[in-house]
Amino acid sequence: MEKTQQVVLPITGMTCANCVATIERNLKKEKGVNHVAVNLASERATVIFDPTLTRWEDLVARVERAGYGVATADVQWPIEGLSDDNDARRMERTLAQLVGVREVHVLYPARQVIIRYIPTLISQQEIRHIIRQAGFDIVETTGEFQDAEAEARRREVAHQKRLLVIGVAFTLPLFLLAMGRDLGMLPLTWAHSPRLDWLLWALATPVQFYVGWQYYRNGYKALRNGAANMDVLIAMGSSVAYLYSVAVVFGWLKGHVYFETAAVIITLVRLGKYLEARARGLTGEAIRKLMGLQSRTARVLREGHELEIPIEEVQIGDIVLVRPGERIPVDGVVIEGHSTVDESMLTGESLPVVKKPGDNVIGGTLNKQGFLRFEATRIGKDTVLAQIVRLVQEAQASKAPIQRLADRIAAVFVPLVILIAVITFGIWYFFVPIPGDPNATFARALIHMVAVLVIACPCALGLATPTAVMVGTGKGAELGILFRNSEALERAGQVDVVVLDKTGTLTRGQPQVTQIFLAPESPLGKDENRLLQLAASVEQVSGHPLGEAILAEANARGLRLESPASFTADIGQGVEAEIQGHRVMIGSPGMFQRRGLSLDGLESVVEKIKAEAQTPVLVAVDGVLSGVIGIADTLQEGAYDGVRALRDLGLRVIMLTGDQRPTALAIAAQVGIEEVIAEVLPQHKADAVKSLQQQGHIVAMVGDGINDAPALAQADVGIAIGTGTDIAMATAPVTLIGSDLRGVARAILLSRKTLRTIRQNLFWAFFYNVILIPAAAMGYLNPILAALAMAFSSVFVVTNSLRLRRVHII
Repeated sequence: MEKTQQVVLPITGMTCANCVATIERNLKKEKGVNHVAVNLASERATVIFDPTLTRWEDLVARVERAGYGVATADVQWPIEGLSDDNDARRMERTLAQLVGVREVHVLYPARQVIIRYIPTLISQQEIRHIIRQAGFDIVETTGEFQDAEAEARRREVAHQKRLLVIGVAFTLPLFLLAMGRDLGMLPLTWAHSPRLDWLLWALATPVQFYVGWQYYRNGYKALRNGAANMDVLIAMGSSVAYLYSVAVVFGWLKGHVYFETAAVIITLVRLGKYLEARARGLTGEAIRKLMGLQSRTARVLREGHELEIPIEEVQIGDIVLVRPGERIPVDGVVIEGHSTVDESMLTGESLPVVKKPGDNVIGGTLNKQGFLRFEATRIGKDTVLAQIVRLVQEAQASKAPIQRLADRIAAVFVPLVILIAVITFGIWYFFVPIPGDPNATFARALIHMVAVLVIACPCALGLATPTAVMVGTGKGAELGILFRNSEALERAGQVDVVVLDKTGTLTRGQPQVTQIFLAPESPLGKDENRLLQLAASVEQVSGHPLGEAILAEANARGLRLESPASFTADIGQGVEAEIQGHRVMIGSPGMFQRRGLSLDGLESVVEKIKAEAQTPVLVAVDGVLSGVIGIADTLQEGAYDGVRALRDLGLRVIMLTGDQRPTALAIAAQVGIEEVIAEVLPQHKADAVKSLQQQGHIVAMVGDGINDAPALAQADVGIAIGTGTDIAMATAPVTLIGSDLRGVARAILLSRKTLRTIRQNLFWAFFYNVILIPAAAMGYLNPILAALAMAFSSVFVVTNSLRLRRVHII
């Protein structure tokens, strides 16, 4: 079987959807690459490739040859344990072999290591771990741990801001002088002096070739790769205005100079890109919040000593100590202590969860009250928090089906705009001349052509879908809803039928004692606890689920159990044993009837228990029926509200279960479900879902992610609920971390709102280009207004997507 590897590369220099297509096309040329998905909003490229045919370094080189960059981060750490220069070289060789490390310099005299790495491929924690494994140590420095990729993005935004400031510093006086001359606000000696044109040229040139150099560089690289992007349009538009003006200054042409037009175009586009970059940074805020939950250190118990160590040094099996108010550093199982833990940051459920010995704790959650001592069971990339971050990042990097149309249009957008611009020039110059003034005709045609080049905006098309997906999936993570890809996010909003499994979804999946009835002639009198004690003493060795429910109730009441003697079992019917000289028999009504034991008037009680979707367990002491214990799989907290929320969304809700129909109907009545498909074997649940799909419905199947796997796979949207710490095991497109059924309605509603935002963005992007490009071609927009509109079109799309962060979801 072919083995593949996946890498995620943080890309710099992308400006529009054409950049996405260029990078994808170039990466696909690399031998062994199976799949490429580039996301403009997150500025990441996800590549699946055969590592035997290509290396990650080759993929990075492909991106850079295409004219784009790969974001890197730098660290410089003091090192302990370097004995000589050979140690330094050994460390360099070890680190240079790591995936994601681009440069390594170990300075032996200074006892320091300088590393340049790609933060999406390897983390600082992993690098530290490798250094320590190699026998060296890092001198810990004070200061907060930083998200290296976010820091690289911040440096890029700071660079954009610096260029913007320089652009404004030159463009503002240039614009004021040019407008002052046009409006007659300058002295006549100034307004008509050739020296003013030379001054305007001097102010425009730094803007054109320093502030705007990126457009030339990226435009050239795009054309070299057989593509055209936004940079090509901006470079062409501003250059036409600038070069025409230079020709006027040197007397090669007669007419008006348009230096302010060229400079304002570049500065306004730079302003739009700066604001867009800042806004885009907010789309990933949810992920950064999740990453910020990770503790930097952990307090562990080793050889009887309490030590505070870096989180990457925690090992599976370590005993971890957590005091009130501290974050739990890694996943584990409580072995000592009682407390409440706030898990809302992962599950979306606001109420703290009680933790006691035997309970699981999740890294990143907040210990509220008591002291906890737990054993570490998952560390590093295996923790629930790390899995959540990874799943959300993968979903954000994927492409939604609704984006395909925009991608197809973007592929031909820039060449089409250039053609329209050339046609615009030709029409205005050859067919609408200004009588007797060919220079003015030429200048007017040129300006209209520039307006067409500048007004076109492939950026808005490229950002319309991925920005909304990023914010939507991030919002989902805050609510405890994980979408495995953007297709699941899109599909969930189209669902019209929701099929709910019963056990583990509507009910807890753990039988509990709900009621105890004593027989009138019971030899135990009215002592309910005595009956429960005898029954639990027998069941403690049975291992039956119903017996475990009886045992759990006895333990909850603090009853002291006795060891049974001469234990026998009637498979599927009941058990009996001797307890303290009493012969105790526990079983079904059928077992008692077969053995000729009278129900002593409790037939109505048995029927009542059955009618309430509970299981009656009869207990006889010394051959006399002593009582009936009602056992039921109780409803999940929030099951009724969850079903009601689904129905409020206008969805058809169906319960699908293998239970007998009377039991299923009783449970359905409790939660408000009117349609029930009962007595269905697990292997046939998928057929039931398929039958609904054949009727034209888009079906969401909700189950516990284990027994319902075939049905989850068959459904249009599979939703695994209550998976808790087993997120990695859940294969459904949508995973709910908590067990609250209301999360299903939240997932569907969030999907609907995200889809609505995507449609709004796409409408704006298409409407903008369809209306304003012809307007520019017909001469209704001057280039400066065109640049302003172009600069803020993508800002609008990103800002509209950001509204999802504040939307109320049930």
